[in-house]
Amino acid sequence: MAEPEPDAEPTDGPAEALPVVAPQLRALRRRASLTLEAAARAAGLSPAHLSRLETGQRQPSLPMLLALARIYGTTVSELLGETVADRDAVVRAADMEPTAAGGWTYWQAGAPGRGMQALRVHVPYGSQGDIVRVHPGEEWLYVLEGRLRLRLGDTTHRLAPGDSAHFDSLTPHRIAALDRGGVELLFVHTLLQSPTATLCLGPTPGEMP
Repeated sequence: MAEPEPDAEPTDGPAEALPVVAPQLRALRRRASLTLEAAARAAGLSPAHLSRLETGQRQPSLPMLLALARIYGTTVSELLGETVADRDAVVRAADMEPTAAGGWTYWQAGAPGRGMQALRVHVPYGSQGDIVRVHPGEEWLYVLEGRLRLRLGDTTHRLAPGDSAHFDSLTPHRIAALDRGGVELLFVHTLLQSPTATLCLGPTPGEMP
C-alpha cells in the first residue's frame, strides 16, 4: 500500500489551531513505550512527519488522529487534551464542541475512556477521498445528511441519508463525500490497546477515490 506523502497533506489552517495536540502526541507515545520510529511505522508515517506533528509544525488530519489514538490505546479526546469531570452516560448537545482536523469537523458524541469512540463527523467534498485505512477492530457509520461513497476492499457503495454500514476495519476502506455540501455522519469505532493498529495513507495506484 502506498506510503503517505507528508508534505502533500493539507493543513487547513495554521498549526496553532490545535495547540495542545503536539505535546499530547509526544506524551502519549512515551506513555505507550513506543519510540518515534515504531509509532511512525505503525501509523504508516515517516519518523520525520510524526516528529513534525509532535513539535507542532504540522497539523494532523482526523483519520490520522484516529489512527494514533488506536496505536496509543487512547481516544481523540485525550490526544486533544480534553478532559471530562466524570463519565456521564449522557452527552448533551451543548457540550459537543466542534473540532477541526485536516478539513474534517467532528463532535465527540461519547465519553472518553470507553471501549468504543462515538463521533459526529462532517466530511467536506473532495477531502480525504484518497486515504485508505486498515486497522484491527470494527467500524459503524450512519449517514445523516448528504451522500457518501464508501469503498470496502474492491467494492464501492453509495450511501444516502438513513443508510448505514458496519464492517471489519481490517478491510481496506475509504470514504468520500459525493455532494459539494459534504456529508454528515454518525461514526463509531472500537479502540484497541494494540501497538499494531495502523493507518495506511495514499491513493491506490491507478484508481480514483
